Amino acid sequence: MHTTQRQISRALAAGALSVALLSAGSAGAFATEAKPTPSPTMSAKPKPSPSPTTTASISARANTTSVKTGDSVTVTGRTSGLKVGWPLVLQHQKGGKWVPLKATAKVKNGSSYSLTTTLSNPGTEHLRVAAVGKKVYSPTVTVKVS
Repeated sequence: MHTTQRQISRALAAGALSVALLSAGSAGAFATEAKPTPSPTMSAKPKPSPSPTTTASISARANTTSVKTGDSVTVTGRTSGLKVGWPLVLQHQKGGKWVPLKATAKVKNGSSYSLTTTLSNPGTEHLRVAAVGKKVYSPTVTVKVS
């Protein structure tokens, strides 16, 4: 029986792959065994619980509670726990979901912000301010559009 160059190459590749897989598996086994097991004398440091001052919040207030179609509304407020420059976006409720509007701002010195948008759909608009990248929202502000 005569072996070809291709068969030899396949056998070498399969062998090299087997060695690599076995050595990786044993290295992982050694790595897991190297961890020290906790003893009664070792104590883990308790994780600090977040204090009320470290949780972020946003307040919101509209400059008016009713506008005509096409008029603008300005929502202002203050933030707590968000750094100066943090991006904010104004959202409105549409079909049960919160949808971002084109109004964006950043937290200013003094933790204040101001967002202005034009409301063009008649009815009741539910607005809120959201911190981009965080699950922090202001209370809902209601504006009637006629």
